[in-house]
Amino acid sequence: MRKLTRARLALALISITCQEVAIYAIWRWLLPAFDIYLPVPVLIGVMAARLAFSIWLFAFANWTLGKQVTVGLPSMVGSKGRVTGKLAPEGMVRIKSELWGATSSEGDIDTGEEVVVVSEDGLKLSVRRAGDKAKC
Repeated sequence: MRKLTRARLALALISITCQEVAIYAIWRWLLPAFDIYLPVPVLIGVMAARLAFSIWLFAFANWTLGKQVTVGLPSMVGSKGRVTGKLAPEGMVRIKSELWGATSSEGDIDTGEEVVVVSEDGLKLSVRRAGDKAKC
């Protein structure tokens, strides 16, 4: 992860340098071509504001990209879902907006019933009815 952060920082520094050079070039050559003359303090203010925004944007993007999203099997045990195809005893269930192959640990379960994940075996989940208190 540290390697990616350094790469993002390098790209951000290159990018902001190019942007600052472009702001200076516009101030120095493009605006005077249209008889627009801005004082140096305005240039410094614009460049400082752009730099501050870029630093904030880099920090926010780096924080966002660094967040770990928990998905997949390690987070599935105990999750609730609905049967999308009758479990007799195998079928499909929808959990966290994803379809999973599942096996019923307590016989047939009809489509639409709520289930709870009790274990996993590879990419196949073992489920039971959500209302049952008995552990499998």
